[in-house]
Amino acid sequence: MKRTVAIGVQDFEGLREDRCFYVDKTNFITEWWKGKDAVTLITRPRRFGKTLNMSMMNCFFSNRYANRGDLFEGLKVWEDPDMCKEQGTWPVIFLSFAGVKLDTYQKCRKSLNLLIANLYNAYRWLLEDPRFSEADRSFFASVNGEMDDPTATISISHLCGWLEQYYGKKVLIFLDEYDTPLQEAYVQGYWQELAAFTRAMFNNTFKTNPSLYRGIMTGITRVSKESIFSDLNNLDAVTTTSDKYATCFGFTEPEVFQALEDQGFGEQDREDVKAWYDGFTFGCVTDIYNPWSVTNYLDKKKPGTYWANTSSNGLVSTLMRQGDSTIKTQFETLLAGGTITGAIDEQIIFDQLDRDPDAVWSFLLASGYLKVTKLEIREDERRRRTVWYTLSLTNLEVEMMFDDMVRGWFKEGGAFGPFVTAMFRGDEEGMNWYMNRISMNVFSHFDTGKGPGESEPEKFYHGFVLGLMADQVGNYDLRSNRESGLGRYDVMMIPKKPGNPAVIIEFKVLNSRKGERSLEDTAANALKQIEEKKYETELIAQGIPADSILKYGFAFRGKACLIRMA
Repeated sequence: MKRTVAIGVQDFEGLREDRCFYVDKTNFITEWWKGKDAVTLITRPRRFGKTLNMSMMNCFFSNRYANRGDLFEGLKVWEDPDMCKEQGTWPVIFLSFAGVKLDTYQKCRKSLNLLIANLYNAYRWLLEDPRFSEADRSFFASVNGEMDDPTATISISHLCGWLEQYYGKKVLIFLDEYDTPLQEAYVQGYWQELAAFTRAMFNNTFKTNPSLYRGIMTGITRVSKESIFSDLNNLDAVTTTSDKYATCFGFTEPEVFQALEDQGFGEQDREDVKAWYDGFTFGCVTDIYNPWSVTNYLDKKKPGTYWANTSSNGLVSTLMRQGDSTIKTQFETLLAGGTITGAIDEQIIFDQLDRDPDAVWSFLLASGYLKVTKLEIREDERRRRTVWYTLSLTNLEVEMMFDDMVRGWFKEGGAFGPFVTAMFRGDEEGMNWYMNRISMNVFSHFDTGKGPGESEPEKFYHGFVLGLMADQVGNYDLRSNRESGLGRYDVMMIPKKPGNPAVIIEFKVLNSRKGERSLEDTAANALKQIEEKKYETELIAQGIPADSILKYGFAFRGKACLIRMA
């Protein structure tokens, strides 16, 4: 039966009352409740139904929704008589950190204070209870936008105590998007401060809180135990590689195909949706679909990068753009449709993201941009076992998002397109003009300013190659044969259509130890290497005429670039 597809509705009550399109995920309620875990952390990519599921949990358990079984009639959870008895019977605290995205620690703390203060205001009526002491009322009044760290970190625990006292039952806590402030803290540079505060708050709320019965936290990443959860030995962490709750977030393929049928779509739509939005794997369950994009497809009746465009992807772009040569060359492989292999650690350590490629790929896997195509157990000489994952880009939507992201790196100044045009025309003067404009405008975006001995030009030209790949993916196969450090980095662009020129590029950084006194010397050495190594041999063997092969030597010194053509 066709239903209205409501986009962006994360309120379970409203969705059910308006009888909108909904895929039944109430089996999560039963599975979690009967699992009896004290505190559960569930990580899933953004827009995978975490907030809607948490709203669903709130509507089911909270005594504010007493006698609202009508919201669950016809759904799986309502088939269990034991579960029906739990509906609307528990004091529940439901919080979301989704909106806490500030550029300084002070603003972030103020935002968290106001969230908690608003939570307190919803229970101001508790103050009328005669069991409240003057000390209780004094503490209640101290919870406001200006409260200090000690007050803030114990405030939720205190509220739980009062609720238990009033209702005679311990409290359930549902915290949505717990890691949103932490990711922003990493991007904005106040990670250490916020991590210390969060660690204290979570310890008081989820570990030493005598009035907590059970709790759930959701987020995108599992932040390392040492950073945030060092005191929470009662935590059950459910990540994307866990089998638990594997079908509770995201749409399974049967659910997607049934939705398409119910909404009147045909076989071609099945193929389109599978190509664009399939690819996620949770635990052992494959063919999980991104719900946000599927519902948008049902609404708009055409494919698009719906999920990829729901956020700025700012952290992902920064990690790729400012990453070292290892990250960029592996990213080239992914963009070209290949796979990479790494030792993935699901405990994200934000402090390592700017120096450890495996930490970056772990973050991208948790965030949904990569999928696992294979895993194997490797054993070192000390018989220590490590899980190695083979990873690829998740699906067509993610591929297109990354192409757009990389092209966006070079939009500033508007010189990249004219540079590519000049390159294919063999216009050396134009290439030099536009490349130096590109370098002046975007060079600094590739520099983290971290790490001794890092080569700024190397980071830039590795990024530049990615730009060429993204810009010319439909016209050229791009191959690179690279070495780390400041050595050669030759690029070969092989045309997919007859008649288009092939391109060979050699990048070099001025090296005075090799007798190079100017960029002219460096560019000349780059061209000399192309000839001596006979890089054109592969192209000629493919039937490309020698006069259709353009050869360029790029020489860098800081932001300055000189290009010479053979």
